Amino acid sequence: MRRDILRWTGLALAGAAVVFSVVLASGFGSDPGLVESPLIGKPAPVLDLEMLDGSGEFQSTSLDGQIVVVNFFASWCLECRNEHADLVATADAFASRNVRFVLISYQEDPISTLEYLASAGISDSTTYLQDPGSRAAIAYGVFGIPETFFINEDGIVVGKIIGEADALILGATLDSILAGEIPGQNRAGDTQQRPDQ
Repeated sequence: MRRDILRWTGLALAGAAVVFSVVLASGFGSDPGLVESPLIGKPAPVLDLEMLDGSGEFQSTSLDGQIVVVNFFASWCLECRNEHADLVATADAFASRNVRFVLISYQEDPISTLEYLASAGISDSTTYLQDPGSRAAIAYGVFGIPETFFINEDGIVVGKIIGEADALILGATLDSILAGEIPGQNRAGDTQQRPDQ
């Protein structure tokens, strides 16, 4: 009897070890940026956020019928700094084609973000927002920044770029959306978490 109990206990432990190994091998702890965004093909989150400069509230429904590019960024993010000039240039280049850029400050106080933008440059065809409590970041499932989402005229999320995007990839993605295509998700580079994490 005792021998049977030891045998079953040994088999149970061996089984648990196999299950644990399968879980680890299946990607537990892997880069979440490699997982396809569940938002692709779904309606974009509806958000009401404060303008970065505190001048009022922005409602995402005000951009209905336009192609919208939503970018999450922060001044402490090196990749965000590297892509900023390309975002501004692309926003200006596509402004006449019914495309609107919305840049959302990620886990940073508005004053720090505004100071950064004052030196980095802004686009008149871009809306700059703050995200207290990371409501927008949570709604979009942001794991790290920069992350850029593309919403078509029907309000459907059709594309996402993970990491530092340049004008070439931004422009190509927008051209494909303007042609009625769904570009899907693309990894352009690394992302960062908050510097204190």
